[in-house]
Amino acid sequence: MERPKIGGVSLDGQCALAPMAGVSDLAYRVIARRMGAALVTTEMVSSRGLHHRNEKTWEMMKLDPTEHPVALQLFGNDPDVMAEAARAAEEAGADIVDVNMGCPMLKVVKNGDGSALMKDVSRAEAIIRAMTRAVSIPVTVKMRIGWSRASLNAPELARAVEEAGAAAVTVHGRTREELYSGRADWSEIRRVVDAVSIPVWGNGDVTDGPSAKALLEETGCAGVAVGRAAWGNPWIFREINTYLATGEVLPPPTREERLSMAEEHLRGLVAEKGEYIAVREMRAHASHYFHGLPRATALRREIMRAASEEEFLRLLETYKEETASLGDMARRS
Repeated sequence: MERPKIGGVSLDGQCALAPMAGVSDLAYRVIARRMGAALVTTEMVSSRGLHHRNEKTWEMMKLDPTEHPVALQLFGNDPDVMAEAARAAEEAGADIVDVNMGCPMLKVVKNGDGSALMKDVSRAEAIIRAMTRAVSIPVTVKMRIGWSRASLNAPELARAVEEAGAAAVTVHGRTREELYSGRADWSEIRRVVDAVSIPVWGNGDVTDGPSAKALLEETGCAGVAVGRAAWGNPWIFREINTYLATGEVLPPPTREERLSMAEEHLRGLVAEKGEYIAVREMRAHASHYFHGLPRATALRREIMRAASEEEFLRLLETYKEETASLGDMARRS
């Protein structure tokens, strides 16, 4: 099978890590890439923050040599500011610059950013046109199927950004009003595939190999982008890749594998953000890594009180010893 491409960037698979605020940070992207994600995408970065030289925003631009190919995702609604941010992304070493036109959160859309751009197609097109003129790397778009069920305009938006120079689009199969509730509507993703000639990646309700294959078959997408199902579960990329290639369903990760991966993630966060921030951010990740483990509730409760890397790791080691006789975790439901 021919390798998928986004612009001039060749990918080694059909399964990508979708951008997620608070999840797809550098430490996790490195893990996801190693576990088989064909492409990883950063948390969304504010173009305004870059423009105003906000230190924390610029820290989010940091990339690791082992995570390529990587897309750096930007959000904003000013074409000139977004073009400036795209140049910064290219200078930071990004292989692709992605534009967030799908975030449904109120704090984002109230400023006209994220999925609010689905209601202003002409502005969305102007943004992509300005960005593609500003950089030599591919510019892509992440969108939803519409603002609401009364406005399922993803095909229109996809055609507009394609005309403006976008190299690919990723479509989440829900509207902004639906947030993350209900089932993703893959038929609307199919409408986007039929509307454009650039690659379309599907997103929404992909949780394993069979669901990834089903989305590809039902929509004709070039690939799948996995979001929430990858939180604390980087093995999903290996699982999907294997299923798409062979039809084999891999066994779930063992308890030891989950605990070891949590340790690796923590160490990566400490190296990236320092101990204080890393330990506190890891609490949220840990609840996902530990899902389905025996006595997971007690472990999570103790982890929430951990104040240092040493204490966090000691709790994991104690848990290993106390549960050594219980066998591996059951497959997550």
